[in-house]
Amino acid sequence: MTNTQAPDGHDDTRYVRGLAKLQEIDGEGGVKVVESLADIAPDFARLLIEFPFGDVYSRPGLDLRAREIAVVAALTAMGNAAPQLKVHIQGALNVGVTRTEVVEVIMQMAVYAGFPAALNGLAAAREVFAADDEKSARPLAEPRASLEAA
Repeated sequence: MTNTQAPDGHDDTRYVRGLAKLQEIDGEGGVKVVESLADIAPDFARLLIEFPFGDVYSRPGLDLRAREIAVVAALTAMGNAAPQLKVHIQGALNVGVTRTEVVEVIMQMAVYAGFPAALNGLAAAREVFAADDEKSARPLAEPRASLEAA
């Protein structure tokens, strides 16, 4: 049975729907962002799940791939949201956007937001791609022999 209780104890389908959508896009990364707000602004964390993910991302009309492309473009154009841009670049990759498409979207923003914003966006993409490569190259478990040798 699925728990439909929001953190404040209320039955809330927006929260449940939003949390499911956030996990679908960002996996544990998105949940960590929300958890990081628990001690300072739990109400904001709830709004972050309910409105963007429970209401907007859950609407019909665009698939998650198109939505994440739009978010990468918008955050790149803003030029002041590198942490959020990194989360959404990873989210874009998670929902099927290719690295080439991410780079092209960011390059397109040079036309509308300027070269500095695009350069910053490309730097964020480089970091996300490198972390993704490191994560996928890391063995799931260390071989027992190497642990014993240490």
